[in-house]
Amino acid sequence: MPSFKTVLKNLGPGILFASMAIGTSHLVLSTKAGAQYGWLMIIPIILANVLKYPFFEFGVRYTNVTNKTLIEGYLNRGKGYLWFYAIITFVTTFTILAALYTVTAGLFINLFNIGHSSIAIVALSLFLIISALLIFGKYKFLEISLKFVISILFIALLVTTVLVVVKGPVDHALDFEPLPIFNEVGILFLIGLIGWMPTTVEASSWISLWSIEKWKNQEKPSLKESLQEFNIGYIITAILAVFFMVIGWYTLYGTNTQLSNNAISFADQVVRLFTEHIGTWAYLFIAISAFATMFSTCMTAHDALARVSLDIISLLKPKEKWYSTKNAYTTGILLLTFINFVVIAAFSANMGNLVALATFVSFVVAPLVGYMNLKNVTSSDLDPKFWPNKQLRFLTYVGILFLSLFALYYFYIIIL
Repeated sequence: MPSFKTVLKNLGPGILFASMAIGTSHLVLSTKAGAQYGWLMIIPIILANVLKYPFFEFGVRYTNVTNKTLIEGYLNRGKGYLWFYAIITFVTTFTILAALYTVTAGLFINLFNIGHSSIAIVALSLFLIISALLIFGKYKFLEISLKFVISILFIALLVTTVLVVVKGPVDHALDFEPLPIFNEVGILFLIGLIGWMPTTVEASSWISLWSIEKWKNQEKPSLKESLQEFNIGYIITAILAVFFMVIGWYTLYGTNTQLSNNAISFADQVVRLFTEHIGTWAYLFIAISAFATMFSTCMTAHDALARVSLDIISLLKPKEKWYSTKNAYTTGILLLTFINFVVIAAFSANMGNLVALATFVSFVVAPLVGYMNLKNVTSSDLDPKFWPNKQLRFLTYVGILFLSLFALYYFYIIIL
């Protein structure tokens, strides 16, 4: 059993994963799940975290054993695998990141009453601040700062959840009628919740890249220690999702409150309703926690997408040595800033459609990426003694089947 000191030293990729995952999937979707459907939503939240666990675990397992990124593993399975993953990344890179910054900028404007500012200008400010932090602070700053953010956020949400539970659930409106889950609207919501909980499957390569970066400055831990570190981050992610769901359930369920379908408006609405339930003294505390949640998600996603893009290009064009130079990361960060700001400025009115496209792609390909990850960790790249055990492989097949059924239904609703 690794010592507490060893666990602290190894903390990094798993914590970054937790920080990345708690953005809109937790703040918006988990809260809305509890607010609209009550305690029953704990079932799909736990189910999604359990069934998608192997796909993310494989990113850590493959990299620890082979010293290669999960993306290199795709290339080893065949160039078609890598091109497939590259196309998915291209679609999400220029939509999801722009959407995250848009939500964060809008939330900042609403929370701190600076209505005279445009979302594009605030988003640009966030892009520049985060780009500077990543370029000058690099991975070490990202890890240290997010350890602090996640610790504060976990404590803040634990305190908020306890206060809400102690106070008890709000009284139901006299004309309250529970929303049906098993109709088209309810199932579409479930698909969105499960698809983004804890995050999309293609983000499994992000943990792999963060692991490689961390081990450049310290001795690589054993497979057992790496998986333990990842499990800590993953469990924190799942617990925070339950916290958000409980808060939504206790403060909003049964009140007939009209919940906004716009992520920015809903996040702002949640903060204000939390404040009403807990007390006006808590507004600043809750507002800063909500903004820190989205800010940390933007920072981790920006860093990861730059690393993923560079890794893909370097593997597709191995003769181009520029992609492995020290300036490559800086260039990647700045290019993502420029392109995503252009997307926000030019397509802000159609941002919902762009996110819908990225969501559609992510959900439909999720079981395929999960299968690719399984192929990686059961390939000749690893000694069979490091392959996942039978129970984990069984869970993987169940997860692939589960995601496939949801993807087919989602495809049927959206296309047909």
